[in-house]
Amino acid sequence: MKFKLATTCFVVGSVLAPVAAYAADSDTDRSNPANYVKDSVITTKIKTKLAAEHIGSTKHISVDTDKNGVVWMRGTANSQEEVDKAVAIARDTEGVKSVHSKLTVQKDR
Repeated sequence: MKFKLATTCFVVGSVLAPVAAYAADSDTDRSNPANYVKDSVITTKIKTKLAAEHIGSTKHISVDTDKNGVVWMRGTANSQEEVDKAVAIARDTEGVKSVHSKLTVQKDR
């Protein structure tokens, strides 16, 4: 009986090991909670400023901050002016070292 239980546990563990390895968080920044919180605060500040400025395409702009204070912006905006304003807001946010923008102007359909 003990042998069957041990064999079953071994088989289940062997099957689940690759899943656990794949699901492991590869973001090394999260190993230090202070850095992770700092990066989240920067991202939240930028999103709040974008919403306060009533940029029409805010819901289509994704903002992410890495462990070095580098902001990555992706998505679409309604005009080049909105893209420029969003990037300027991000650059003017405390803690931001640089901004990488992949924002594009949405073409009329």
